[in-house]
Amino acid sequence: MKFLTDDQLRELQPAETSSFPSPVPTQIVSSDEYMPVPQTEKQREVEARLKDLSDRLARRQGLSRRRFFQTASGMAASFLVMNQVFGRLFEVSEAEAATPDMAAERAQGLSSQFVIDGHTHFLRDDTRLTGFLKGREAVGKAGWNKAIGDKEQTLKDLKYANYLKEIYMDSDTKVALLTNSPSEVSEDWFLPQEQVFKTREQVNKEAGSRRMMAHFTITPGWPGWLDQVDQAIEIYKPDSWKGYTIGDNTHKELANYPFHLDDEKLMYPLLREGGEIGHPERLHPQGSVRARG
Repeated sequence: MKFLTDDQLRELQPAETSSFPSPVPTQIVSSDEYMPVPQTEKQREVEARLKDLSDRLARRQGLSRRRFFQTASGMAASFLVMNQVFGRLFEVSEAEAATPDMAAERAQGLSSQFVIDGHTHFLRDDTRLTGFLKGREAVGKAGWNKAIGDKEQTLKDLKYANYLKEIYMDSDTKVALLTNSPSEVSEDWFLPQEQVFKTREQVNKEAGSRRMMAHFTITPGWPGWLDQVDQAIEIYKPDSWKGYTIGDNTHKELANYPFHLDDEKLMYPLLREGGEIGHPERLHPQGSVRARG
């Protein structure tokens, strides 16, 4: 099933090649969930200022613009121009953008700060979802993860043992939130709901501290979904709540229960329980519903 018309596809270009390759994106790009909005006036101003600043600083440091953007100073320059356009949002100085050693020293000084990854996945042992292998391979070939490189990826790389290694051993993540994705094809859920919470219990027991939190995935409109929410409160005590407004994000072409977050008949009964289950009124653009964090 095609989600875009042939005319729409002809108008599209890959985000990684058509947008300005800066450390921080200067326009909104998209996924298969929505069409991106055009670059705004302020985003165009950020891009113009960043091109001018990075060219000047790169020449002064004897670097190409591309190489400059790969340094801590290049990142600092990006934050600096965003402050100039949007107001002071980031703690960054002109000296950091102009002096690589100063930028690198500050980055090192912040390297031990607390990091929480609020959206992590692994796949069930009997998964049939092999398409994610291509995503990992693309990340390796693009050079974003040197540890992957050109290494052939297998389903084992998408499962629990490697998830544990990459999240807690290979990265700076201190706390991870394990999340899920539902499907009307029961065997194509990323994880059974019960396994999410068993994993949270296992990780925290082995760590001796609260290193993992977990979503319960709501499925508005599905038969018995509110009863499942009540059961989750009693049994699983989720840290957060999440739902995909498309209904079935894995098999979009089969989705029978898409929903709107502001649907009074469907969603308000859940929102009225906010005092019991946390704060589900904090809704996220992708349709994610979160509570205690």
